[in-house]
Amino acid sequence: MVKLRIIGIMTGNSMDAIDLVLTEFEGDKMRDICAYSEPYSVAQKQQIDDLRHRAAEQKLTKRQLVNDRKFIAIHWQYIEGIANAVNTMCDKFGLQKKKIDAIGFHGKTLDHYPPSMAKIHGDKPFTTQMGSAQLLANLTGIPVINDFRSALVQHGFEGAPLAGPHNAHVALTEGDGCYFNAGNTGNLAWIKDGILQISYDVGPFNEYIDQYILQVKGEAMDIDGAHGKKGKLLPELLQKSFDLCREYYELLPPKSGDPSYYHTPELLNHIKQNYKEEKFNDVVHTLEYFAAYVAAYGLAQTPENIELTPRFILFGGGWKNPVVMKSFKDLLSKEVNVLPEHEEIFAALRQRLGKKPEIKYSEFGNYMEARLMADLARYFIEQKTWELPELKGKELVLGNARFPFTGAVDDFLSAAARGW
Repeated sequence: MVKLRIIGIMTGNSMDAIDLVLTEFEGDKMRDICAYSEPYSVAQKQQIDDLRHRAAEQKLTKRQLVNDRKFIAIHWQYIEGIANAVNTMCDKFGLQKKKIDAIGFHGKTLDHYPPSMAKIHGDKPFTTQMGSAQLLANLTGIPVINDFRSALVQHGFEGAPLAGPHNAHVALTEGDGCYFNAGNTGNLAWIKDGILQISYDVGPFNEYIDQYILQVKGEAMDIDGAHGKKGKLLPELLQKSFDLCREYYELLPPKSGDPSYYHTPELLNHIKQNYKEEKFNDVVHTLEYFAAYVAAYGLAQTPENIELTPRFILFGGGWKNPVVMKSFKDLLSKEVNVLPEHEEIFAALRQRLGKKPEIKYSEFGNYMEARLMADLARYFIEQKTWELPELKGKELVLGNARFPFTGAVDDFLSAAARGW
């Protein structure tokens, strides 16, 4: 069996860092060779957040974005930063680029409007990621494979989350259970007998916490729950947070999420108007509790035909927050503060799980999302259909390849960006 060495890259909606991992694949067997992270400054994070908010609020199409000078400047800085990180990793670990088969690159999501949301409002779905594979290939000298979501959306599928099949590959080592990612958006995948049963997004995880901390403190996140540990739950804010996106939370899976419809500015404005500075720690604590709450509520939406087992394999930075982790464990194992309308839902969830959950952080967890991109690139190279349940029996290869200096830099945005 042919061995492939692929660099996976993820910047994610949280924009805390550029994460890279070089993984060697031999079939579904995989081994991480090395990894590297390049942190973003608060200023860089804010710049791209502002672009993301503007793209969503102004409903900017592909044509409008590529003709926007600010977008082009931000895009160039974004790709240049990623290329520098790749080159730094290669220098640091003595990697020979000619022995690297490809880069798997997700790009930065500016807006995502999947079929599950579009059909409610009678709109056309789209998914907008920025990130030129051609420019990245030129700057690194390595072929780049990207745009893994567009074909899915164009064929009527959600386009997110993509992690489920990769979680199934990880399960060959770590075993069955619920693989749960805590990124900007939370998502889960149920794996049984090494096969993906279902995967879907549950809603905002780090989004509210990070944006509030950034707005008030000018910091990227609540490191180690330092602020949240000092606070207490504000029931009225818990209710407001749920009500704000009720339409999304109550939407049954499969579904995918995106910050563009989490109403973050509206929630932050509500907090600013209703909670004084001395309530800061209480607000942080409540938003961290809400992250766990949304995760558990989403878990309760698992279709009845899928057996819930009390084994959870966690990955993603959000789980490293002790307030979030404790809240999640409590919500799954005992009666704690829930909205009155959800008491029966959480009681039924605990009954379905059957016993106190077994929770572990994945051995592959630190670079799971970056490795996912490498795995997707591997499937493109092998011309295989990504093993999403909805694609069973279909031949749909995800991705697009660009090679160094073999074409024009004209791929600033994903093929299924708004206006496709």
